[in-house]
Amino acid sequence: MKGFESHPYIPNSVPEVQEEMLREIGLGSLEELHKNVPELLKLKNEMNLPKAFRSEYELKRHVERVLSKDTDCHRNLNFLGAGCWQHYVPAICDEINGKGEFLTAYGGEPYNDEGRFQSLFEYASMVAELVDMEVVNVPTMDWAQAAATTVRMAQRITNRSVVLVPEYIDAEKLKIMENYAESCLRFEKVKCDERGLIDLSDLKEKAGADTVGIYFENPGYLGVIEQNGQEISDIVHAAGGLSLVGIDPISLGVLATPASYGADIVCGDLQPLGIHMNYGGGQSGFMATRDEEKYVMEFPSRLFGIAPTTEPGEYGFGDVAYDRTSFGHHREHGKEYVGTQSALWGITAGVYLATMGPQGMGEVGQIIMSNAQYAAAKINEIPGVKANPFGSVFFKEFVVDFSGTGKTVKQINKALLDKGIFGGKDLSEDFPGLSESALYCVTEIHTKEDIDTLIKALYEVTK
Repeated sequence: MKGFESHPYIPNSVPEVQEEMLREIGLGSLEELHKNVPELLKLKNEMNLPKAFRSEYELKRHVERVLSKDTDCHRNLNFLGAGCWQHYVPAICDEINGKGEFLTAYGGEPYNDEGRFQSLFEYASMVAELVDMEVVNVPTMDWAQAAATTVRMAQRITNRSVVLVPEYIDAEKLKIMENYAESCLRFEKVKCDERGLIDLSDLKEKAGADTVGIYFENPGYLGVIEQNGQEISDIVHAAGGLSLVGIDPISLGVLATPASYGADIVCGDLQPLGIHMNYGGGQSGFMATRDEEKYVMEFPSRLFGIAPTTEPGEYGFGDVAYDRTSFGHHREHGKEYVGTQSALWGITAGVYLATMGPQGMGEVGQIIMSNAQYAAAKINEIPGVKANPFGSVFFKEFVVDFSGTGKTVKQINKALLDKGIFGGKDLSEDFPGLSESALYCVTEIHTKEDIDTLIKALYEVTK
């Protein structure tokens, strides 16, 4: 097998270095090193790779040329959400999370990362206050993983096997949850009524002795605010299950906390809290519970606490019940495997919450609701188009039905993109019953002029 050509960024590609390493392990060639690899798996020909860049400048220029082909949300109006939303990111968030002492995907060690541990403790404390719970974990990779871990925690607590979910749930998130929990759980959908709310009669019928609980989101995936949270929790509690609630944290400046309507475990997405949209990164989830042993000991991820040191008046920060994590003992004996790659986003979310404060969170929530209501009202003036067909109260996102125009969402979104606008997510595949509908997102970054520009474009492309 032929070795790679010498590469400026890979020291081991230098022939002399390879020979030295081979001598150290008692081998004479790369072929000997790979002798246990079956021949049918070995690449016999040269890899079809372009000519290597020989300078940092050439590489930088090439990458910039590729990136310039992107169609981004700075040069275009964006009304696309569905799991990754465009919110304003205060400059202080980037300033602080870019500091060298924070900028790492590594979780840190107790004796040399006191500052980071304190920051993560403060983040957890603020999120706990926001959701009205007491214990919050170090961030997961995203909301989907947080939701999956939430149902796994609930399964271990109840020792049951069925999780109920609403019919209007993010299809991609449900796939991840199913994949994550396929060894111990199955998922069953509960119908939603004509208002987009969970059908309480169907829930009562399906909640039984094998029910782990119900996982529902508030606001729901389609933006509808679930008005029967307490009734939902009461039904699953009566069946011996748990109420598992997913939330958008930026909504809690104006909506009731999940704890107030009976939630046992809360999870959600941190991305709205000072984290830029990112394709392939930049997402982060969290979980929260009451400070009760049966919940705390089922967290698979790190939890940070505060305790007095031997010095009077001094406090330190460190892991709580470290042995219950996959870091604390052999990985194969851990409740689940977790990583630390999103810890930085926890610090960022903490910076955002500290900057905004309770009043700021209330104001941004009110602005989002006002902007979204204005957009829906104006869209409803367009012939053949129906915004918020459920007629329910919604937050940030709402369904727009284009069936009356005779055009598909795909056609409309393509026409909007030609005008520099990202339209809503096409729902026709995930929810065929909604016909030609899209999910539109309006946040605090949208001005009246932005919304009016969208309305003008929709008038033109739906004719």
